[in-house]
Amino acid sequence: MQLLSITVFLIASAAMLYALFGYPLLLGWLAKRTNNPVHKDDKLRSVSFVIAVYNGEKFLERKLKSIFSLNYPRELMEILVVSDGSTDRTDEIARSFGSEGVRFLRVPHAGKATALNAAVPLVSGEIVVLNDVRQTLDPDSLRNVIACFGDPKVGSVSPQTIIVEGDSHEEATTSAYWRYEHWIRTRMTLIDSTFGYSGAFAAIRRSLWVLLPPGTLLDDVYEPLVSFFQGYRILYEPTATMYDYPTVLHSEFRRKVRLQAGLYQMLKLMPELLSSRNRMRLHFLSAKYGRIIVPYCLIAIALATFGLPPLWRPLAAWGQVVFYGLAALDPLVPDGVAVKKITSPIRTFVVLMAASLAAVRVYFVSPTSLWKEATYRSATPEPATQEATPPEPKVPTGA
Repeated sequence: MQLLSITVFLIASAAMLYALFGYPLLLGWLAKRTNNPVHKDDKLRSVSFVIAVYNGEKFLERKLKSIFSLNYPRELMEILVVSDGSTDRTDEIARSFGSEGVRFLRVPHAGKATALNAAVPLVSGEIVVLNDVRQTLDPDSLRNVIACFGDPKVGSVSPQTIIVEGDSHEEATTSAYWRYEHWIRTRMTLIDSTFGYSGAFAAIRRSLWVLLPPGTLLDDVYEPLVSFFQGYRILYEPTATMYDYPTVLHSEFRRKVRLQAGLYQMLKLMPELLSSRNRMRLHFLSAKYGRIIVPYCLIAIALATFGLPPLWRPLAAWGQVVFYGLAALDPLVPDGVAVKKITSPIRTFVVLMAASLAAVRVYFVSPTSLWKEATYRSATPEPATQEATPPEPKVPTGA
């Protein structure tokens, strides 16, 4: 029993450390030794924006004006807003831009995949740019993304996301996750490809678009991977930028449940991800499914602790008690207190691991039930006497 406990404890610890620290170190080492440049050009291609939105009245006007402000010829841009059965003023706002060339489509509420399936066949640009409603765009973002399509091996491209500065440690900690994602995706692009594009801003060759299977949770993974298995690259372009708001932790929990459930779903939709056809298989298993196993490793470590030798047991047990205790303490610690810099990241980690465990619900409920409206501090309704739009982004220093 003791030998089994030691074995489980060590294997689970090693697997977790590899997923969290070992693989990023390996990825950084490989990226420095890879030369796989993108051959860009300055050709201005026709672009079709497709904005799938559900109850986006707080952001839609701002988003459309952000697109109009892009450093790109208007005559080469087509814009289609598809309302996924919105029940607020989304439809009214979209129609009000008809005189400026914005087209509008309303479909019954059935999820983003269904909305995109209805909208994308109606556009004609050489490049389709899928946009969420919330994010604002840097004026040069589109031009820098489109330049990447000068390389015939490029199938889809996304810009980097800069999270505007949050007011709390909770928002700052969830923002740190995106900085980690930026680091990972930049280095994957240097090697070959990422394993999906950003659903908030994704440019894909119109000729490569395929209909999404009903109930697809990760359209931003399924769609680009179809072209990936045809030999195309999926790029993350750091010279192009969009801005987003920080999420509060309970909203990040719901988003993470959907993302992790989508990874379970992808194995059913694309079993070739685990085969030799996946030229980035090591990276896929390490970056995506390595994270999925971390909460199970934590459970295995906790259970194995009971069977450890007497000298090991108290150290392992008290280490876990302190770790989870700090996570539980965090909601009681006010912002501005020094210990918050420790408790907040630990709590965020624990919550996201719990979200990964909750993602197995995808096997027991309808996938579309996992779509939840995100909650953002900047998206809270304004008083009736004020304009109901979010404030201008305040970019953190060093972003």
